[in-house]
Amino acid sequence: MSQYIGYVMTILVGVTLGLMGSGGSILTVPNLVYLFGLNPIQATSYSLFIIGISSIIGSYPKVKNKLVNYRIAIIFGIPSMLVMFATRRLFMPQLPSTLQLPFVGEVEKNFILMITFAIVMLLAAYSMITNKQKDCIDCGKKMEKNTVLLVIQGVIIGFISGIFGAGGGFLIIPGLVVFAKVPMKNAVATSLFLVAINSLVGFGSDYQQFSSLNWLLLTMLTLLSVVGIMIGNSISKFISSTKLKPLFGYFILVIAVLILGQELLF
Repeated sequence: MSQYIGYVMTILVGVTLGLMGSGGSILTVPNLVYLFGLNPIQATSYSLFIIGISSIIGSYPKVKNKLVNYRIAIIFGIPSMLVMFATRRLFMPQLPSTLQLPFVGEVEKNFILMITFAIVMLLAAYSMITNKQKDCIDCGKKMEKNTVLLVIQGVIIGFISGIFGAGGGFLIIPGLVVFAKVPMKNAVATSLFLVAINSLVGFGSDYQQFSSLNWLLLTMLTLLSVVGIMIGNSISKFISSTKLKPLFGYFILVIAVLILGQELLF
């Protein structure tokens, strides 16, 4: 029964990607862990593939409509990809299965990953819900020239994405909207484009695990996600940027609370 719920959730993953340019990983990782029984480390690899392929297909209409900001995608995306690859290949394998925390004692790595994931999501949700600035194309063009800020954001998001097996959209969009002043519709399109690249780079860095993956399940979930992203792209045409911004924030907030509840109470 849980798997059937998981299939429905996978379609919702695609819908959120198409609608918000994000949200795929923050649904996919919990979905794979709680409904398909994968451990968080396995789930991150599966998530990167599903989100990467879905985002490539989903970004095509947005590329066609010239909504992607390529300058930001390059300045922001290259550092993000490099750091994500290094994090997956060099940092993650070095983490022990259990960690000794002061005042707490021995804690499993998987538990820490999920709790930290939820906390980061709460911060991203807060930044979007409280951000009242209106879309300003001229403001975005001015901020495009702030190369140092964009590179720093790319490095931070690449590191976080590498740890959590996330494409990074739930952080990329707040970064682009709040700090780079990019209009929401353009931020969604640029995020989806970057998420596709980041996810596939991250998945490729896990090539040693390819033989142990359940490719039948992975293919099925990816196809369902693609169906969802096409639905999300269609819906996005009828929702304004002003409504999309807080909707994105509250969506992340709900998922973060659910993860914290699952980990701390159950």
